[in-house]
Amino acid sequence: MGDLSRDEMKNTLRILVATDCHLGYLEKDEIRRHDSFKAFEEICSIAEQKQVDFLLLGGDLFHENKPSRSTLVKAIEILRRHCLNDKPVQFQVVSDQTINFPNTFGHVNYEDPHFNVGLPVFSIHGNHDDPAGVDNLSAVDILSACNLVNYFGKMVLGGSGVGQITLCPILIKKGSTSVALYGLGNIRDERLNRMFQTPHAVQWMRPEAQEGCQVTDWFNILVLHQNRVKSNPKNAINEHFLPRFLDFIVWGHEHECLVDPLEVPGMGFHITQPGSSVATSLIDGESKPKHVLLLEIKGNQYRPTKIPLTTVRPFEYTEIVLKDEPDIDSNDQNSIIEHLDKVVQNLIEKSSKRVVNRSELKLPLVRIKVDYSGFMTINPQRFGQKYVGKVANPQDILIFSKASRKGRNEVKIDDSERLRPEELNQQNIEALVAENNLKMEILPVNDLDVALHNFVNKDDKMAFYSCVQYNLEETRSKIAQDADSLKFEEEDLILKVGECLEDRVKERNNRSKNDTAFTSSIQSSKDFGSRSSTAVGSAVSFSDDEDTVKASGSKSTRGRKVPSKAADDTSIKTSTRGRGRGRGRGSSSSLKQTTLDAALGFRQSQRSATAAVRSIVNTDAMNSASSGEPRENEVEEINDSSENDESPLSKGRKRAAPRGRGRGTTQSKRGRKSNTSSVQRTYMGRDDGDGDSEDEENARKLLNKSQPRVTRNYGALRR
Repeated sequence: MGDLSRDEMKNTLRILVATDCHLGYLEKDEIRRHDSFKAFEEICSIAEQKQVDFLLLGGDLFHENKPSRSTLVKAIEILRRHCLNDKPVQFQVVSDQTINFPNTFGHVNYEDPHFNVGLPVFSIHGNHDDPAGVDNLSAVDILSACNLVNYFGKMVLGGSGVGQITLCPILIKKGSTSVALYGLGNIRDERLNRMFQTPHAVQWMRPEAQEGCQVTDWFNILVLHQNRVKSNPKNAINEHFLPRFLDFIVWGHEHECLVDPLEVPGMGFHITQPGSSVATSLIDGESKPKHVLLLEIKGNQYRPTKIPLTTVRPFEYTEIVLKDEPDIDSNDQNSIIEHLDKVVQNLIEKSSKRVVNRSELKLPLVRIKVDYSGFMTINPQRFGQKYVGKVANPQDILIFSKASRKGRNEVKIDDSERLRPEELNQQNIEALVAENNLKMEILPVNDLDVALHNFVNKDDKMAFYSCVQYNLEETRSKIAQDADSLKFEEEDLILKVGECLEDRVKERNNRSKNDTAFTSSIQSSKDFGSRSSTAVGSAVSFSDDEDTVKASGSKSTRGRKVPSKAADDTSIKTSTRGRGRGRGRGSSSSLKQTTLDAALGFRQSQRSATAAVRSIVNTDAMNSASSGEPRENEVEEINDSSENDESPLSKGRKRAAPRGRGRGTTQSKRGRKSNTSSVQRTYMGRDDGDGDSEDEENARKLLNKSQPRVTRNYGALRR
């Protein structure tokens, strides 16, 4: 501050830049639980000491999508201590703030008359704290509602096809310096990559030219949180995708500290990568000293100053190759342990020498990557027990690896060139399928990939269930569209399912790929569950085509003898009970869904249907014999088909459901047992045990009399 004159201070915008604070990382670890909060407190303290105009965060302020209450409380306490004071704010926002901050209040936080904000904080979201849920809210929205953080860069994916986003800058003025601050919160890398390569999918708004301030007078800054370097170029954002009018880019998400701005050849802008303030992966890139960047802008020129963080826990990393060590015997495990002990002791001593303030000595992080090609391994947990109280991570000091055959003959590539700390030990389903030359036959790879991401990173317990139900529903609707779907052999049906999968994948590639189609809400998965239970009910009913299914769900039930109104009410209650709770549609449309189990059973011989009809007849006879109820209460069901209005009456009779709490089930225990046996016989197929020949003859006669197919009560089948 002393080297700047008063006039220069009026025209110089001072910004402190930091990314990937990961508040709440390892909050249940007794040793490392406070590391992220101490580093963030130091960042805010540096901002106060350097008297910056505002603090700029590049995403991943929180480590989890749903941070704990303890993490939220500590974050709010730190921001209140350093941000709320009576210091005047020296810059002003001249853009439309309702567009920049699309929240309930719609303005920058220091302009609120109810708060004294002396240190404004501007932040985008990252992949760890991205918006989710029905209301599309992030954990950063909580801090924004508390008026502690100015949350910007949240995009609404509109348009058709791959989607469309519009980046509107926050226009900041301080004296003669004008800065246009663009923010782009984390979007799935594969999708954003496609959007950048699609014409007019990403639109950049430029400030209008005014008197005394032309478009070229604005200093353009972009803050984003995406993959920068990736082996698969589709899962990363290339610097050449960005427009040339930008002057400075703050790149979040990459944890390696490359804070010195580097110019991109042929593009004209510089990129800084501050890295994370806390080590979340024990790799070489995280062991480098952590820094934040002080950015001073005057006109179209800037001056970067990197500031080291001193409260970060020391981290020592090394790699050894056992076969290159002369004092190790490949057949002696003790010699390996002795050599590794020496390496660990040297790293602990090396870390203690770097500590400036002895009063704040912290246990160091130590990681040794051991290439054990040609040697035996040892237990890392047992090895680390002797270093409890000496290092912060005794359980994972050692990590063993083998050099690949290709790597032995090729030049070694530095890990920093392909560093992405969060995902070095992760694997997605798409890459796994491609590596093993697998072929998905039922579920699309992209849907499983999204479900895995939501289950792991967003703690969505229903992710896989919703994925399966969504694709099952699509497959059923595809098969139901075919008029001959009920005549498939078992092998043909499997092929049909594979064809449906290919058709659905092609359709999704042609239209916009909805990433959250099956994870939008829990209610949709509940609806899937209700539909599947409906389909199961139709599967165990004794019908062969859609006519019987429609009849079981139709509202009109005609009895042969209805002596009283009570009997009529009972019959209506029996037919309409199959709707179930929570369905938004009638039972006729729901029951039209055909499950794969039912389709596989369509080519079974009439043996199962014969046994089922026989069980119905026997049950009816037993019920009429055991209970002394009059036959007037019996209601005969009609196969009411849409194709043929004049369908004959069914000759098999069923008792109407009683007016109890049950769903159309009979009161007799014998009736329930026969229901169970009939369902079991339906699934047993033609290899079932031999029955009585006389009963079979009677059943065949019943079938040959052109009677309509008999369906059991839908409510009883659901039980």
